[in-house]
Amino acid sequence: MKAELTNVGFQDLTSAEEVDNFMQNTKGTALVVINSVCGCAAGAARPGVRAALANSDVKPDHLATVFAGADLEATAKMREYTLPYPPSSPAVALFKDGELIHFVERHHIEGRSAQMIAQHLQMAFEEFCAEEA
Repeated sequence: MKAELTNVGFQDLTSAEEVDNFMQNTKGTALVVINSVCGCAAGAARPGVRAALANSDVKPDHLATVFAGADLEATAKMREYTLPYPPSSPAVALFKDGELIHFVERHHIEGRSAQMIAQHLQMAFEEFCAEEA
């Protein structure tokens, strides 16, 4: 389940220190997936994220993931960066220079297809990740 993201370039953050380091030292846009073992992560979130990245001309500068239920410390720390949103997994966060600019909560993932998730993320990439002229 982790490999579905790390195999396409996501940095696996497994400790609170790694999360802080990533968030404080990453310039530009960063896509962070709060991964989980649930069916909507397997059927929609991870495939949707992979499809969005594969099919978009505009992509975030950095990719990272934490795994809810496995890397508890890292997930708790990442959730501090996604406030004021309540804890949600799976979830997809888009940051720019460490500031949360777009968030896809679990209830936006459940019941939707991977293709719908991909289309949503591609629109977010175009809006937030395109270089300013």
